[in-house]
Amino acid sequence: MPLEHPDGWQGDSSMTVVEQPPTRGTPLLELLSGFIVELRDAGLPVSLTENLDAMEAVTHIPIDDREAFKYALGATLVKNHTHWRAFEVVFEVYFSIRGPEYMISSDTESSGEGESGDGLEQQGNTPSGGGGGMASLSPEDLAEMLFMALMKGDQAMLRALARQAVIRYAGMEPGRPVGGTYYLYRTLRNLDLDGVLERLMTASREDATGDYTVLEERLERDEYRDRIEQLKQEIESEIRRRLVADRGAEAMARTLRKPLPEDVDFMHASREEMANLRRALYPLTRKLAARLARKRKHGRRGPLDFRSTIRHSLSYGGVPAEPKFRFPKPSKPEIMVVADISGSVAAFARFTLHLLYAISNQFSKVRSFVFIDGLDEVTRFLEGVEDIGEAVHRVNSEADVVWVDGHSDYGHAFGVFWERYGRDIGSKTTVLILGDARNNYHASQAWILKEVEHKARKVFWLNPEPKAYWDTGDSILGEYANYCDGTYEVRNLRQLESFVERLV
Repeated sequence: MPLEHPDGWQGDSSMTVVEQPPTRGTPLLELLSGFIVELRDAGLPVSLTENLDAMEAVTHIPIDDREAFKYALGATLVKNHTHWRAFEVVFEVYFSIRGPEYMISSDTESSGEGESGDGLEQQGNTPSGGGGGMASLSPEDLAEMLFMALMKGDQAMLRALARQAVIRYAGMEPGRPVGGTYYLYRTLRNLDLDGVLERLMTASREDATGDYTVLEERLERDEYRDRIEQLKQEIESEIRRRLVADRGAEAMARTLRKPLPEDVDFMHASREEMANLRRALYPLTRKLAARLARKRKHGRRGPLDFRSTIRHSLSYGGVPAEPKFRFPKPSKPEIMVVADISGSVAAFARFTLHLLYAISNQFSKVRSFVFIDGLDEVTRFLEGVEDIGEAVHRVNSEADVVWVDGHSDYGHAFGVFWERYGRDIGSKTTVLILGDARNNYHASQAWILKEVEHKARKVFWLNPEPKAYWDTGDSILGEYANYCDGTYEVRNLRQLESFVERLV
């Protein structure tokens, strides 16, 4: 029957009622708010609109459907695939031990997997909690059950065994100031997963109807390795759940927080972070090249084009209603890069060369010079190559950059640069100097930089050290800065991207 509106409007009862997002004060809303704040603290750009989209998305997905819940939030909050790992870490911290009490609907039933509110107390404060009927098993029985679960690929059993393994072997105690890596190591050491892998392979060969080929054995081994890796992830998640229950989500999020690839410090990056940096560099270069090209195309307008204005005014009866301008042809700067490749600043120089050569079509010419206490031009290694990484490796191994002892000597390197290549600097040349200006107390030869500044279009100095370290110890950046158009702190990809945009 028709529905009556207070103002007299009548509608049809078949109309769809729009489900409202969670109201203020609900546990889920408070949890999501803390989650989004932590994402922003971790560096992820989450707008208000995306926040609202996430709240709308989770009205349709129960929180105990963990994977679907995670991907729904990820689809609305993560815009860059390099940020996914940081998102997953925060998600695990905030939602790993949350259960049906966080459902939007109050009559939602428990998922039955021990992740409800009762499970939180159990996992956090009871050493033997969560063991169920496995608590009475001997270590040998537990190992046999683990072997069978891995053989069959039983995910539910592996999850239960991972929980029991943490209870028995991790030695977790409430309030103990120990990191999750320690607990993970203790648990895995007691499980002897390398031995389990070999036992799985032996059993698989015995069950086979014939001898394995090399390919078949490799595929079988890879399959069992994947299952063991899943077990390790389950153990790690269980340890994380218990730490969150003991210490709180915010404290654990701060402990586990890792910088995004674009925020990783060049000077202190780990091997894994360096690999992530290299992966993040390629999409960044494409985005930056497109942005620079667009910037050139829509640059400043030139002087009034009187002839074109008069010609166009004929359609308005001779009234110059729409003035026309001459748009100057955009000029591409020539870049000369002079990079210190000694010690820890080498990583910074490497990534800068990667970036500049990836967008080299935005410049008329790019010439590169590297130095320690000697200097060499390395443009030949970088031109016309497909793998810039290999070219940069050749730069590090083949360039003639050692003069005396292989310790940084900016003064001598600048002297060689001016003597050999100073005549090539012109009014269209932008000179980039990359280094920390730590000169090991040698002569600065700052007058050379003064001469370079007089000839060049611009001179910029990029320093991977924090500004607080400049002009401390053997750093003499202030002396060189007098003859630069700008000195910039460039410690990560985000700062490097920001600077390159200024070049055009």
